[in-house]
Amino acid sequence: MKGKGKAAPDGVKVVATNRRARFDFQVEETYEAGLALTGSEVKSLRAGNLSLSDSYAQPRGEELFLVNCRIGEYGPAAFFGHAPLRDRKLLMKREELDKIRGKVEQRGYTLVPLNLHYSKGRIKLEMGLGRGKLKHDKRADEREKEWNREKQRLLRSK
Repeated sequence: MKGKGKAAPDGVKVVATNRRARFDFQVEETYEAGLALTGSEVKSLRAGNLSLSDSYAQPRGEELFLVNCRIGEYGPAAFFGHAPLRDRKLLMKREELDKIRGKVEQRGYTLVPLNLHYSKGRIKLEMGLGRGKLKHDKRADEREKEWNREKQRLLRSK
């Protein structure tokens, strides 16, 4: 899965990625979930009208919801359209849902959307279960990334 809108060899087409997620959070596990969407939301996603920044997944009772994900309105739907910021239900197996809910409620983890993609004609959300990084963690990651770039430059120049 390379960039926005590109189809990978395995038939996965990425609609949008949350580039800040791995910078702000230390992702330990990833999960894939389906989304319960309306028709106008699907058409808007096909047009690429989506923002995953500031969104997160939250358990409510026995279900899991995607909160603060903005799917822009679809113009031709007009009166029959959707609310751009409504909470959307995530579709997962019960065992995975229970495992995630336990970690989020008891251990202080956060579910962060990493990307939204098409897989076999279905819209899927890849989420990461992780903890928020502190400022010094972000600085250390940046130093390590810069050092790796410098190493590559030195190896290429020889």
